[in-house]
Amino acid sequence: MSRRTATGPAPADPGLAELTPDARLRRLELTVTRRLDGLLHGQYRGLLPGPGSETAGSREYRPGEDEVRRMDWAVTARTTVPHVREVDADRELTTWLLVDASPSMEYGTADLDKRELAVAAVAAVGFLTAGVGNRLGAQVLTPAGLRRFPPRSGRTHLLGLLRALLAAPRTGGYDEDTAPLAPPDLVEALAAVHRVAARRGLVVVVSDFLDGLPDDPAHPVPWERTLRRLAARHQVLAVEVTDPRELELPDVGLITLVDPETGRRREVWTGDARLRERYAAAAAAQRDQVRDALRRSGATHLRLRTDRDWGADIVRHVHTQRRMAKAPAATTRGGAA
Repeated sequence: MSRRTATGPAPADPGLAELTPDARLRRLELTVTRRLDGLLHGQYRGLLPGPGSETAGSREYRPGEDEVRRMDWAVTARTTVPHVREVDADRELTTWLLVDASPSMEYGTADLDKRELAVAAVAAVGFLTAGVGNRLGAQVLTPAGLRRFPPRSGRTHLLGLLRALLAAPRTGGYDEDTAPLAPPDLVEALAAVHRVAARRGLVVVVSDFLDGLPDDPAHPVPWERTLRRLAARHQVLAVEVTDPRELELPDVGLITLVDPETGRRREVWTGDARLRERYAAAAAAQRDQVRDALRRSGATHLRLRTDRDWGADIVRHVHTQRRMAKAPAATTRGGAA
C-alpha cells in the first residue's frame, strides 16, 4: 500500500497550521514548558532514561542485572571472566534530529497534519533537552534533498529550527508539468546523520517510516540496517507520525486518492465494506512491519497520531521507559531479599 492522500473537508476547528509561525511557536513552547517539563523534570536524558556513554573501565558481569550488549569482550577474553563496560553520564548532550518533511508528511485530517505534529515532536525534544552545554542539530528531509542545521545550543537556535520547519514550502511533491520528482531517501538521510554524529548522544528520527517500505512483509525494510548502525552507537528515539485516515477509510462515498510523492490518482468507492476491511487490514500489516523493523534495529519507538493528545502520549511514553529502566534493579533487590 503506497502513501496516498484522500481528499476531504478541512477540520472545523482552527488548528496549529492556521496560526502565524510566531503564534505556533509560542503555543508549542507553552505546551512543552508548562505541561511536559513539569511532568518530566529530571536529567536531560528524560526522553530516553538510562546510563551515560563515556567509557569508565570494566567490572565483572552480574547476571540478571547487567545488559549483555555492554559486555567488554576484550577484557572477558583476556581474563576468561565475563566483564561489562562501565560508563559515566555525559556532562553535555548532543542531540541530532532527522525530520521527515517529504510530501507524505503534509497530510492530515485532524487538528494537525503530520508535518505540524512532527514540528511539535521536535519542539518537545528541543525544549526538554535544552541545557547548559547541550547542543541540538538537525537534518531535514525535503523533496529537494537534505537540509542541515549544525548543532548549536540556546533557545534562539531551537526557535530558528522550528520556524524553518513551519515555514518550509509545501510543494505537493511533484510537478504536474514535468516528470515526477524522485522522493527523498530515508536510507541516505540516516547515513548522513551517522556521518555527522561523531560523538555519542541522542538521535531522534521523526517520520511516518513509509519511505521504501516493501509491499511484501517478508522483504527487508531498506532503512532498517542503517538505523541499526545508528542505534549501536547512539540512543535512538523513533517517533512514528500517523493519521487516522491512513489506518482506516470512512464510508463517505466516492473519494479521490492522491499519491503525494508522484501525483498518481485513483477514485475509490468507500461504500464497499469489503474494500474498507481490506484497506484496514493492509494498513495494520504495514504498521506492524514498521514496528517490527524499529524493534529489530534497537530504536525506542514512540507513536504519535494527529487525532490524539501528543503531549499526553509523550508523557506516557517517558513514564513507561522509566519504569522499564528501573525494573532490572528492582528485580535484583527482590531476589537478594
